[in-house]
Amino acid sequence: MEHHPATWLTTRTAGVLAHVSSLPGAYGLGNLGSGARAFIDFLADARVRYWQICPIGPTGYGDSPYQLFSGRAGNPYFIDLGELQAAGLLEATELAPLRALPAGGADYGRLYESFWPVLARAHDRFAATGAERLSGFERSFREFCREHAGWLDPFADFMALKAHFGGQAWITWPEAYRQWNGALRAGAPEDIRREADRHAFYQYVFFGQWDRLRRHATERGVGIIGDVPIFVALDSADTWQNRAVFRLDAHGQPLAVAGVPPDYFSASGQLWGNPLYNWEHLAHTGYAWWIDRLRAAFELYDIIRLDHFRGFDTYWEIPAGAPDARGGRWLKGPGRAFFHAVRAALPDARIIAEDLGYIGPGVVELRRAAGLPGMKVLQFAYGHDANNVNLPHFYPPDSVAYTGTHDNITTRGWLESLPPEIAALVDDYYLLGGARSAWPVIRAALATSSRLAVIPMQDLLDLPATATLNRPGTNEGNWQWRFTAADLASLAGKKTDTLRHWIKLYDRTGDRPLRDYSEPPEH
Repeated sequence: MEHHPATWLTTRTAGVLAHVSSLPGAYGLGNLGSGARAFIDFLADARVRYWQICPIGPTGYGDSPYQLFSGRAGNPYFIDLGELQAAGLLEATELAPLRALPAGGADYGRLYESFWPVLARAHDRFAATGAERLSGFERSFREFCREHAGWLDPFADFMALKAHFGGQAWITWPEAYRQWNGALRAGAPEDIRREADRHAFYQYVFFGQWDRLRRHATERGVGIIGDVPIFVALDSADTWQNRAVFRLDAHGQPLAVAGVPPDYFSASGQLWGNPLYNWEHLAHTGYAWWIDRLRAAFELYDIIRLDHFRGFDTYWEIPAGAPDARGGRWLKGPGRAFFHAVRAALPDARIIAEDLGYIGPGVVELRRAAGLPGMKVLQFAYGHDANNVNLPHFYPPDSVAYTGTHDNITTRGWLESLPPEIAALVDDYYLLGGARSAWPVIRAALATSSRLAVIPMQDLLDLPATATLNRPGTNEGNWQWRFTAADLASLAGKKTDTLRHWIKLYDRTGDRPLRDYSEPPEH
């Protein structure tokens, strides 16, 4: 494969990273309603062109958007229940326990207890009315189910069976239920069929609300950067439906699992536990499962961030049952053949490669050959690597600059945690003048040569380490941070004016296509 420059990075733009769960919302978690629209309006007013989010699928134990029950479904927690109340499907008294949940954080335990019974009532009332569609939705419920049957039927069956079997993983279910087939629901008990219908309805509501939010973003000139994890969860409808895609034994147990060796984030590595792909089978099918997955993502997003890109070059195989990730080994991934197939099937795909961590020349070569921009994180510029290409003055145009990601401590928290000798270097580089504010670092990210610069919302709010969204290698206290409508309002005025000024100052409005000066001019 010859080198393909990332041709879609033709302008200089800026983005803000904020997961949907972090948005303002009245029902215990960020949702797709008025808080999301207000956030998009803020971005548009500041001339920010992109909103980056984490995966939006239904989360399981641990609430991580990187361990989903489905890579195709939406998270029902993100449904704006106020719309269902306005449609007459819910009562104010039924929503009161959810309204009582904290606005400045996520209490997933209380959310789990209160949310699902309320949503079930909304479905049952909708079904009792005999209505074909919800008001304001383009498609009827039946049309939606028919259009998405390929993934929706298995997902709805999976969730219904999971409830029926007390939340247990599918690999523990009776043998008759361990592999999905199209006739499964027809022969299932009534409670399973009813629960499957409910989950199909939840997806209908989610995607109807998502479609309208996406239209609002498009009208305001804001694109959405979505996130596609390289791996899917073992306990997911994806694995249950497509067992041949993964390295599983005859009973569905993984032969080996995914993770990464010891690194910057964890001394014992990270044991993710996801099943590994049967790349030989995928290659034989022309990578059809993966291409279908990416095509579906591009129906939702303008750009996707392909998580753990290095796994397409080499991936860390950990023996099933290992206590941690240290005993694994590197194996060769699908490499260029995979991206040949993706380019042929999706020639207009706009993909960012998440190429962070300790990577070798093979990963860099693959990314360049695939024509994908990589990621640069300003927090990695000091105290991370002796020969550090993460220093902002080294950033190539063909990259995306971040002050931090969802896996990093907030920038203020990072500044406040630096040892004195590194703090002095950072202070000098960013002209902090002894302050520990994220805003000088934000300005430096916007000033880099990277064509796209993305700032986490916590850094715009200049928040300390307690606002960190996720701490890799830990199992508790993650994915809980949220900002409120008052936080968003605090950025109005001077801070929005400053951000808008910097975006214009550093030519990040996206208005001017940029010529690649490494190429000779056209005559």
